[in-house]
Amino acid sequence: MTDKNIPAKDRLIFAMDVPDCDRARELADELGDTVTFYKIGLELMMSGGYFELLDWMLARDKKVFCDLKFFDIPATVGSAVRQLKDRGASFVTVHGNQSIMEAAAENKGDSLKVLGVTVLTSLDRGDLDDMGFDCDVSDLVLSRARRALEAGCDGVISSGLEVPRLREFVDSKLLVVTPGIRPVDNKPAGDQKRVVTVDTAFSNGADYIVVGRPIRDADSPQAAAEAIQATIATQVAQ
Repeated sequence: MTDKNIPAKDRLIFAMDVPDCDRARELADELGDTVTFYKIGLELMMSGGYFELLDWMLARDKKVFCDLKFFDIPATVGSAVRQLKDRGASFVTVHGNQSIMEAAAENKGDSLKVLGVTVLTSLDRGDLDDMGFDCDVSDLVLSRARRALEAGCDGVISSGLEVPRLREFVDSKLLVVTPGIRPVDNKPAGDQKRVVTVDTAFSNGADYIVVGRPIRDADSPQAAAEAIQATIATQVAQ
């Protein structure tokens, strides 16, 4: 596990992928102190009340990751990040094009961290072929991570499968946030194609993991989150 003075409990980011803000608040109350860091994305943005939910979470001493994956002309992305920088969020995502990442980094201020999306964990080699990328997934992730660092981003979103190469070939100060987590190897992956377990993500060098359905859809979301936090605590102790 990387040593960046990240509290162990903050390394689990729960993906709050629910239909509306009322359900988000209910689920956050149910999870209680088990989860300290939340990802709120496009579904909640489109449901209305997004920033009210952000403020509600901050008032309860939660950290918030605004997973909005900005992708537009650089000036528009820069303006969007500038609007967000003083709202109290910890992270925001932008797609990994050089000029977009540069515009985001120039406007992020002192507290908001910009994460460049490398390759979505729902994509595999066949998807990249369809999109016209004539390279391996790991090569594209590595290229975009290097560009993110050069552009002034604080970190990247990367599958745990590619993290070892990032740690070998990119500066270790780069934050790596890993989605596509399944607590056990035989857990259904759903629409995620490049998945890893909690242990593998951290042993490969991830700083944070993002977990959604394995917690949200569990019989007891709090118990599921507690089990993941226990695994993380074991990794920290090693």
